[in-house]
Amino acid sequence: MPIAASAEAVRPTRRPVNANGVPIHTTTYIGTNWTNRTADSPPPPAPGAYYPMAFLVEQPPGSVVQSHFHAADQFQVVVAGGGHLGRHPVRPVTVHYTNAHTAYGPITAGEDGLHYFTLRNGYDPGARYVAQEAAALKAIPGRKPWQTTTAPVEPSPAITGPARMEEMLEPRADGLGAWRHILPPGARLTGPEPAAGMGQFWVVAAGSLDGMPPLSLVYVHPEDAAREAEAGPDGAELLILQYPRRAADA
Repeated sequence: MPIAASAEAVRPTRRPVNANGVPIHTTTYIGTNWTNRTADSPPPPAPGAYYPMAFLVEQPPGSVVQSHFHAADQFQVVVAGGGHLGRHPVRPVTVHYTNAHTAYGPITAGEDGLHYFTLRNGYDPGARYVAQEAAALKAIPGRKPWQTTTAPVEPSPAITGPARMEEMLEPRADGLGAWRHILPPGARLTGPEPAAGMGQFWVVAAGSLDGMPPLSLVYVHPEDAAREAEAGPDGAELLILQYPRRAADA
């Protein structure tokens, strides 16, 4: 079954943490990650195991998170502030995708800070920084480094007119894709078939969807039926982000 996480319900999980010397705040939506693991948490799955996890990062103005990599495929969605991801300027709404074991960054927050979702369909124990682990990264067998950053698109200030969709990442044969939907009040949507990829995150960027406010998430498993949803009285702006299948998943 899909996993829903309302922005209102997860608010108590917000906490300060340190990311390689950078003081950030994280809010956990789905799963256990390095920021909220405690002695009472269940044992972590193996790195790369199928395991949906999602959290919101609030990076302070002028801060820099150095280049690093993770053990799982990852989407990031910029939802507030601005800055740079590597050489790419980012602001709401920008989507970044990276394969597991692909170095990216640095992530540089602008004068208003930088807030972004980190979304994975596999377990990751935490960032590994290139400055210390470049040799280990190159030695990982079978890795397929690849990443892409979309151009920022303006959030819809008023959701009016007919329902419309745009591709943020052109769908690939392995299932990777990202779509942006603008839905007028009361409009219904059926998402792409989950079996085409390896899991989907639905991100409410504006308005409301099935009663959930902005910055809420839903995770759809690959074996779930295509998800149906309805925009609220003010319409909805929705991102659907689908992970690629790997050879072992096909």
